[in-house]
Amino acid sequence: MPRQRLAGQSVTSRVLAILAAFEVGPSSLSLTQIAESAGLSLPTAHRLVNELTEWGALQRDPTGRYQVGLRLWEVAQHGGRQLREAARPYLQDLFSLTQETSHLAVREGREALYIDRVYSSKRVPRASRVGGRLPLHATAVGKVLLAYEERWVQEAYVAGPLEAPTARTHVHPGRFLEELDRIKEQGHATTFEEVRPGACSIAVPVLKGPDTAVAALGLSLLSAQAAQMARHLPALQGVAGRIASAIDRRWITGVVP
Repeated sequence: MPRQRLAGQSVTSRVLAILAAFEVGPSSLSLTQIAESAGLSLPTAHRLVNELTEWGALQRDPTGRYQVGLRLWEVAQHGGRQLREAARPYLQDLFSLTQETSHLAVREGREALYIDRVYSSKRVPRASRVGGRLPLHATAVGKVLLAYEERWVQEAYVAGPLEAPTARTHVHPGRFLEELDRIKEQGHATTFEEVRPGACSIAVPVLKGPDTAVAALGLSLLSAQAAQMARHLPALQGVAGRIASAIDRRWITGVVP
């Protein structure tokens, strides 16, 4: 859906609108698609896209379409770096213990933002990617993050649109709030084909104190393994505790802002 053209947009807002065009949809876009998504005229998009390409934020492929450039990717790697660096050794441990796709996510608005992952060799549909975002209510990590929010945050969330990527996605507001209560009580969340058929997931919170989740640690598995998900809970909880301790040490030493 093209963005509505806004009079008086700053150059910065126009550049950000261009970059936002690459958040969803195809990984490569034509100049016309970028202009439509950003709500810009073709000449304006052409000028700004050329400047972004020269800087390295975008790159042009042999067919003339544009992709996110390596320089922008390098800059983006600094986002969440402290948390990712503290957690990385333990995320590797989790993968070694389970041999399943392991990931770490934080809440960003209404979405779970994946800040690190280790892939299994199994081809799990829609496995998370670093920098990827998925709806909180359709993912195990997202449900955990939301379960440890205050009630007014949860109620505000369910008052908004609850998209249903599959027929199994939980979108009834009242029942979803009850599910969040159960997740908080039991300390973990699961999903079964709520984002895409063929995949299930399980996640636990990374806690700072008894009631504050600074991140969520999860596994993505094939749906056929759903009955065995719970056997990974001890590993998930143990690794989440180690990540929490590592984060606390960095907070004390001033490494984490």
